[in-house]
Amino acid sequence: MPILEPHHDLAHPVEGDTAWSESYYFNAFDPGTDSGFFTRIGIRPNEGTMDVGMSVWLPGGGLAEHRGVKEQHEMVDTVLEVGPVRYEMLAPLESWRLTVDTDLPARACAPRAEATHTAHVALDVRFDAVTPAIGTDGQPRGTRSKEAAAAAGTVGKGHLEQAGRWTGWLEVDGVRSVWSGAHGNRDRSWGPRRWGGPRMWRWFSINVGEDMHFGGIRLGTEAGDLHRGWVWDGERATSIAEWRLRTELEDDGLTQRVVHVQVVDKKDRTYDLRGDVMRVADIGQGRGTVVNEGLARWTYQDRTGYGICEYLHQLDDRGMPVVPVE
Repeated sequence: MPILEPHHDLAHPVEGDTAWSESYYFNAFDPGTDSGFFTRIGIRPNEGTMDVGMSVWLPGGGLAEHRGVKEQHEMVDTVLEVGPVRYEMLAPLESWRLTVDTDLPARACAPRAEATHTAHVALDVRFDAVTPAIGTDGQPRGTRSKEAAAAAGTVGKGHLEQAGRWTGWLEVDGVRSVWSGAHGNRDRSWGPRRWGGPRMWRWFSINVGEDMHFGGIRLGTEAGDLHRGWVWDGERATSIAEWRLRTELEDDGLTQRVVHVQVVDKKDRTYDLRGDVMRVADIGQGRGTVVNEGLARWTYQDRTGYGICEYLHQLDDRGMPVVPVE
């Protein structure tokens, strides 16, 4: 499994595709305070924009959200700031600081729920990596599978993921929660990004303590499903060969409730995990695309952890997934 070098935490050369994007994503959850977030900043220099999404898991079960965009024609990398959301690189592939201080609309974590009130959210947290940066630099090597070739023009060419611990605090309407056991993952992608391209995806970011981490995706293409990812066992990373899934859905036929995952790595080892979904944020991109970001409590053997199971669906004319949910 490739381990990437620190320069990949800096901006990459921009290519000519109008959909060229360089994106940064972080997630976090602190079980002791029942709070966390997921957030993404994407720079699309050929379109002249930088956009941000910040979704905060509020203590008690709610969700506060911010979306923003600004004009941006040049790449930036060590400080990314859109409105009240700021990402600051402290050391490449080692640590980042994220801050927010603003009023945000808040709602229940339920499909198509509307905002019911405004919450003042202040966040000051630090990510420190506990694994190396695992991924691909996007340079062609050998022959790609037909599934990988089909995916290359829609979800980027280079990608890295990294597990870490979070320290700091989240404050909601003046009530501060100090994080003491928070974990999460980060990723970066660069290359063409077209949200409507994949037929579906199931993306996972799973942390079981300090030394067991899983990350990766099962992505539907016209050529078949592409299985990508990694498992970190405390000492080394191994590529994932297959994500075998069985999903229990809510009555709407779209929203994941329980996710049973058998991960098969490229050394033919299997890992059986169960994800009980605690909350789901529907963050669809529109035009027939739905993205359900699930915060899950994961069970592996006799251990418990937390993380994300993100399901993307393309919908047919009846509003159902064009790819049946396995």
